Amino acid sequence: MREISSDITFEVPAGEVASVRVARSTKLVVRDGLVWLTRSDDTADYWLEAGHTVRLVRGERLWIGAERDAARIAFETPSRVGERALDWLARSAARAGMRAAGGWRTV
Repeated sequence: MREISSDITFEVPAGEVASVRVARSTKLVVRDGLVWLTRSDDTADYWLEAGHTVRLVRGERLWIGAERDAARIAFETPSRVGERALDWLARSAARAGMRAAGGWRTV
């Protein structure tokens, strides 16, 4: 399992599954390919194409796979104060048992 705590881009080969733990609030961006994503605290699976993003909360575990061909995925940590404030609100809401519609998916 990889731990994500900073900006990183990596490739997931087709037919393989990457297991990731989010160490700090992060945004996942699909750069290339078709990806499926399963989140530890969510009952839904997500199918994402190039350009789709998902906001992730610290402590989440992810399972990521590429559908047909290898996919490139980037994790981007928030750098602006406003983004960090939104991440803090998201963590606070999750601790209070509230979930955003669509599991923080931005498509």
